[in-house]
Amino acid sequence: MAVPQAATSKMAARKVKLWYGAKQALFDVDLDIAANSVVALIGPSGCGKSTFLRCLNRMNDTIDGCRIEGDIRLDGTDIYDPNVDVVQLRQRVGMVFQKPNPFPKSIYENVAYGPRIHGLASNKAEFDEIVETSLKGAGLWNEVADRLQQPGNSLSGGQQQRLCIARAIAVAPEVILMDEPCSALDPIATAKIEELIDELRQHFTICIVTHNMQQAARVSQKTAFFHLGKLIEFGGTDEIFTNPKQQMTQDYITGRFG
Repeated sequence: MAVPQAATSKMAARKVKLWYGAKQALFDVDLDIAANSVVALIGPSGCGKSTFLRCLNRMNDTIDGCRIEGDIRLDGTDIYDPNVDVVQLRQRVGMVFQKPNPFPKSIYENVAYGPRIHGLASNKAEFDEIVETSLKGAGLWNEVADRLQQPGNSLSGGQQQRLCIARAIAVAPEVILMDEPCSALDPIATAKIEELIDELRQHFTICIVTHNMQQAARVSQKTAFFHLGKLIEFGGTDEIFTNPKQQMTQDYITGRFG
């Protein structure tokens, strides 16, 4: 029997299974992501958390031999329906990767690129407004306003990651997926990204994969613990970290394995 999507869910996954060739990487994952909240996916390396994240905007479609079963819905619509336009889906469900990956273009063009492709602006004034709003939204405007024509990769690592966040929000997504967005950053840059996530939650729904449990505790409202491709436990972040229901969750959080 299908589990109904909770009324407050922006995205809902039911019985999601995934294979890379003959190897099964996800087993019957059920997860709800509430609107305007941050869900953190935690677990040891290779546990399926990034694989699951990539299911949410069909990034796994690009991998040969990858097969998925189950049901993933965005506002109640099956994102794997053959009629769904994957380009439009990825506009609605944006992604920020582990390593900052600005395009080899100017800071301005990095942010304007998506809106240009999707036809979201028709003249320079509209592009200027999107670029400024997006850079402000990513907490970067004050640092780069006077050098928008410089290459995006001339920025520091932390600034490049915030540029990638600006690029993601420039196309007005509803959901932002973040795959270990701070793992390549120093503690100061990481703190800025964490503050930013809290601000972005007012406007977007966020799902973040992190190997840093303290980060999950700081930024998320709900936490999902994965192990060997299975969702072991999912609940309020405070509860997961202070009073988990599953012994395996307790063991992972207290450092007994992982």
